[in-house]
Amino acid sequence: MIEVKVFGTTPPCAKCKEVTKRATKIAEKYPGKIDVTHLDALSDEGDKYGIMLTPTIVVNDKVVSIGKVPSENDIEEMIKKEME
Repeated sequence: MIEVKVFGTTPPCAKCKEVTKRATKIAEKYPGKIDVTHLDALSDEGDKYGIMLTPTIVVNDKVVSIGKVPSENDIEEMIKKEME
């Protein structure tokens, strides 16, 4: 199972919502293989990764994107790298 964590603000800002939406849409292409979770950047989990900017995407414990809204294709490529 590929674990995708999207760290953002609470309540989520427009950018954080968009990244979560895109990641979830990609997960739907791979049923049962990708788990997407939205987490608060100011949580203990956020501290673990040293989150300073949102949205931040973490795939399988690796920070892969910070402070931007990648395209669906870019997010999918980030996830595919972890599937290999």
